[in-house]
Amino acid sequence: MESNLQTAPEEQYSPAVRPLTVPDHSEGAASSAGAEDGSARRAGRWALPAWLKDRQNLSRAVFWIGPFASYCGVELMNTNNPFTDLNIGQIFFNLLWYSLIYWVMRMVTGRRNLSAGISAVFCFVIGLLNHYVLAFRGRVIFPVDLLCLQTAANVASDYDYTPDRTVWSALAILLVYLVLLFLVPRHRGRNRLRLRTCLLSWGVIGAFLFAFFCTGLLPTVGIYAQQWRTQQNGWLLNFMTSLSYSFVRAPEGYDLDRVNEIAQRYPGTAVVDGAEYPVNLIVVMNESFADLGGFDKLELSEDPLPYYHSLTENTIKGTMYSPVTGGGTANVEFEYLTGDSLAFLPSSTVAYQLYLYDNCPSLVSQAKALGYHTIAFHPYYSSGWNRTFVYDWLGFDEQLYDEDVQNPAYIRKYISDSNDYEQLYRMTDESEEPTFIFNVTIQNHSGYQQGWNNLERTVELSGDSQGKSPVAAQFFSLMRESDNAIRELIEHYSASDERTMIVFFGDHQPPLENSFYEYLYGKKLGERTTEEAMVQHETPFFIWANYDIPESKDVRISSNYLGTLTAQAAGFPLTGYQQLHAALMEQFYVTTTIGFRTADGLVTEEEAELTEEQQALYDDYRIMAYNHLFDDDNHPEGFYS
Repeated sequence: MESNLQTAPEEQYSPAVRPLTVPDHSEGAASSAGAEDGSARRAGRWALPAWLKDRQNLSRAVFWIGPFASYCGVELMNTNNPFTDLNIGQIFFNLLWYSLIYWVMRMVTGRRNLSAGISAVFCFVIGLLNHYVLAFRGRVIFPVDLLCLQTAANVASDYDYTPDRTVWSALAILLVYLVLLFLVPRHRGRNRLRLRTCLLSWGVIGAFLFAFFCTGLLPTVGIYAQQWRTQQNGWLLNFMTSLSYSFVRAPEGYDLDRVNEIAQRYPGTAVVDGAEYPVNLIVVMNESFADLGGFDKLELSEDPLPYYHSLTENTIKGTMYSPVTGGGTANVEFEYLTGDSLAFLPSSTVAYQLYLYDNCPSLVSQAKALGYHTIAFHPYYSSGWNRTFVYDWLGFDEQLYDEDVQNPAYIRKYISDSNDYEQLYRMTDESEEPTFIFNVTIQNHSGYQQGWNNLERTVELSGDSQGKSPVAAQFFSLMRESDNAIRELIEHYSASDERTMIVFFGDHQPPLENSFYEYLYGKKLGERTTEEAMVQHETPFFIWANYDIPESKDVRISSNYLGTLTAQAAGFPLTGYQQLHAALMEQFYVTTTIGFRTADGLVTEEEAELTEEQQALYDDYRIMAYNHLFDDDNHPEGFYS
C-alpha cells in the first residue's frame, strides 16, 4: 500500500550504509559452471525468495517484522511466554495494536526504517516501565497510572532496577532488530505514501478504533480488562481494553423515578437529642498492614502481631476485604469514606483522580455535620493521589502531611507508625472540640529491599518457607513494629478521660513477589479460584473504644461497608445510603471487585449465582452508587447526608 517508486539506482542510497547484498543468479552472473554447479546449488539454498530481491520489498518485510518483535519483547518483560500464555485472539489483537503504532509512525515520518526504529524503541521503553511496575506493584500499568505520575515519582527511588533475564532478552530482540534495520537499504530522502493510501489507512484505523472503543466487540470475542489477573491479555491489549472501559455509563434500569423509589425505602435515622458520640473518632488506615494468616503454607519464626491478636475488650475485630492488593491505597480510602464500591467502576481506575467532586457526601461530611473538627493526616508527600483536592471535596477542615510532622522519627526512610501516632495525641490534646481524624500511615510502604535503618530484624521466614522470598523478612519485621505502635496507641487512649473510638484497618496486602504468593498458594496466580483470590485481599481490622461497646470477633466485611459499621459503632444517626449498606450487610458480608461472600456461605464472582433477593438488593446499590458519584445534581434530598 505504498507508492510505486521505481527501484532507485545505487547512488540514491546513503553512501554511509552498505546495502544488503542479494545474490545475483541472472544469466550474466559470473559463474562458469551455471545453475548445475554444485556450489551454486548449495548457495541457492540460502538465496532470498525472488520477491525479496527487490530492495523495497526487503525493506517492507523487515518493517513488518517490527510489530512482532516488539510484541515478543514486551510480553517477555510482562513475564508472559508470547507464544503459549495468550490465546490466538489475544495475540491477534496485541499484534494489531503494535502494527498500528508502527504504521502511524510510518505515515507521520515518511521514512520506513526510521519509523520502525522509533516504534521499536518506544515499545521497548513502555514494556520496560511496565516490567518494573509489575515487579514492584504486582500488577501491570493501567491508563489511570498516567494520571498518577507524581505519586510514582515520589517513591521511584525506593526500588531496585537491576535488569533481570527477561529485560536482557527483550533488549537483545530490540538490538537485533535495530541492526537489521541498519543493514537493509533506505532512501536518502522522505519516502512518502500516496495520498489515497494515507486516506484509506486513516479510514481503516478510525473504523477499528470505533469498533474497539464504542461497540461490543471486546466482550463478543471474550476480551475483558483484567483486574487481578492483569497479565492475562498481554500488556498492550490490556492497557487499551482498560482504556475502553474507562467511560462510566449509567447502569441498566437507571432513572430518577427508580432512584427516588429506592431512597424512600431506606430513610435515614433522626438525630437523637442528648446522644453521646465519641469525643475523638480516630480512623487509622495502615499502609500494607496484613496478617497473611490465611495462607496455611506460611511459616514464621514468631507471630508478628501478638498485641493485635490479643485485643478483645471493647473491641470489634475481624477481616476486611480490600478492593485492591499490592497497591492502590487511594481506592481503599475512597470505598471507606464514600461507601461506594470500586466494583461499579472501570477496572483499575482511581476514583480520586477521575470521579470525585466538590461537596461529595461522605463519612467526613457526616462527622462534620455532627460538630466534629475533621482532619486528614498522611505523613508523606501531599502530591500523591490528588489528595489535596479530594480531601477538601470530602469535607476535611484541615490537611496535614510530612512537613507538618513534629520531631519526625523514621523507620527505613518513612515516618514510623509510633511517631505517626504521637501526632494524633497532639491533635486530640490540642483540640477544644470533638475531633474526627483520618490517618493514612506510611511506615510499611513497599520497597522491602531497603536497608534496615532503625528497624530490628525480628521475624523471619522459617521451616519450608525459609528462603522463599528475599524481602518478606523486612515486611514481617515492619508488622512487628506496627504491632508495638498499636499497643502504644491503645495504651495512650486507655488513659484518656475523653471518650475515644479508634477504627484501624490495613489498606491492602503488601506487594511481595508474585513467586512468593505462588508458593503460598501452591499454584500460579492465574489458576486460583475466586475464594482463593480473595485471601490475597484480606487485611485485619478492629474498632476499639475506651468505653463500653458491644464486642465481637471474626467479623468479615469489605471496605465499602466499613464506614457504615464505623457510624453504627459510634452511634451516629445513619443516612439513607448507610441504611442501604446495613441491608446489604445482612445479605453480603463482602461485595468487592473480585466477587461476593454472602451470609449463607456462597463465594462467587458471578452475579447470576446470587438469589433473586440478593440480585435485586445489589442492583439497588449499583443504582444509588451511580447516583451518588455521577448524578450529584439529582441526589434524593437527605439520602446521602
